[in-house]
Amino acid sequence: MENRKVMFNNKTNLLQLEEPIYPLVENETANVYRNLFPYTEVPRIAFNDRIVPHCMPEEIWITDTTFRDGQQSRAPYSTEQIVTIFDYLHRLGGPKGKIRQSEFFSYSKKDRDAVYKCLERGYEFPEVTSWIRASKKDFQLVKDIGLKETGILVSCSDYHIFYKMKMTRREVMDHYLSIIRDCLDIGVRPRCHLEDITRADIFGYVIPFCAELRRLMDEYNIPIKVRVCDTMGYGVSFPGAVPPRSVQGIIYGIMTYAGIPSELIEWHGHNDFYKAVSNSTTAWLYGACGVNCSLFGIGERTGNTPLEAMIFEYAQLRGTLDGMDTTVITELAEYYEKEIGYQIPPRTPFVGKNFNVTRAGIHADGLLKNEEIYNIFDTEKFLNRPVLVAISNTSGLAGIAHWINTYFKLKGDDQIQKSHPMIADIKGWVDREYENGRITVLTDDEILNAIDIACNRLGIEFHGYGVKNHE
Repeated sequence: MENRKVMFNNKTNLLQLEEPIYPLVENETANVYRNLFPYTEVPRIAFNDRIVPHCMPEEIWITDTTFRDGQQSRAPYSTEQIVTIFDYLHRLGGPKGKIRQSEFFSYSKKDRDAVYKCLERGYEFPEVTSWIRASKKDFQLVKDIGLKETGILVSCSDYHIFYKMKMTRREVMDHYLSIIRDCLDIGVRPRCHLEDITRADIFGYVIPFCAELRRLMDEYNIPIKVRVCDTMGYGVSFPGAVPPRSVQGIIYGIMTYAGIPSELIEWHGHNDFYKAVSNSTTAWLYGACGVNCSLFGIGERTGNTPLEAMIFEYAQLRGTLDGMDTTVITELAEYYEKEIGYQIPPRTPFVGKNFNVTRAGIHADGLLKNEEIYNIFDTEKFLNRPVLVAISNTSGLAGIAHWINTYFKLKGDDQIQKSHPMIADIKGWVDREYENGRITVLTDDEILNAIDIACNRLGIEFHGYGVKNHE
């Protein structure tokens, strides 16, 4: 301790000791942390109350795995669908390219065709990258395609090293490093996917492995990215939590003890414990420049971090969208439902049909007076989605008027007020529906039909641009 150097950290404005070196811990049997991960019980979150400092990078960004992890839990996209979605991602990321990269499978002809077609677009962002297993055969695919960067699966927990790979830590490290060297030898940037890191020995394997990557970077003068993969969703953002589950502890360790800079670290989260978004945001806050996401969170099991969620996390952290066009999110949602046939759960934030729909009568009245009372932000501006009020048994006159005005996009003097006789007529019909035992929300077609009936009964005309009495 007394021989370690004391240095000044310009970023934190603090004196700090030279960090210790963590050697590879070679164990004869797998260390699977049964005290933290008892398989027959819910996994435990332990605390040691060691706090690491905030270290948010000057620049942060998003990377995309829609065409890789996003294809592992659904029917594969067609080549045409991939290219179309890629075009949307390019627009969504804006002129500053806040969606930096998109990774692709390359095993099938369909996937390779999609890679070539997306490359033909000539976009700077998202950059097209690939993903391979750590094998010589897979490496040949990358070599043949000629991409500048590829992800490499480098599983890092003893669950994978001993039980899946059937190797020791030293053997698997040497194996991984040989594939990484193959990439470096031909000038391809490796991106190491540290699979299952939230069950791994952080100080006994992960940091020594990342330190080897640091040495290879210095030897070849080629950057090597580290993707921190919370494969099972075990990561937590609670201050003082014990690694390997501590998100900030992992990021801090890789930066501080292995010397991997922020711009080469990205977080890849899964949502098994509902923590994908909060963990990804925490990774940004504690030093990772990148977070890896998929559109609508579609991915293995419970899915990945939703890309659209991290766009709005970005805006909340930075106070700006930096040119990202968030209206594209709505276009993508419509494309998925109409062209791909994917049904987005209706209560999904930002994209579900009920995202900005209210049903309570008192809320509807407030919305009619001022939508800021019950809407999270100007959803019409940012998502091209005006706030809506569903009509149900709790809907009052204000709710019905608001539905009509919103559905037909009536503005100013053309808006229908809740005092209009047509609204009272429709309200009477709604009340009768529920008095007769109905329990479901009324559909758009039913409401439109009720409008026609009310207009005929009252002798008024309505064409979607205001009402007038028959002369």
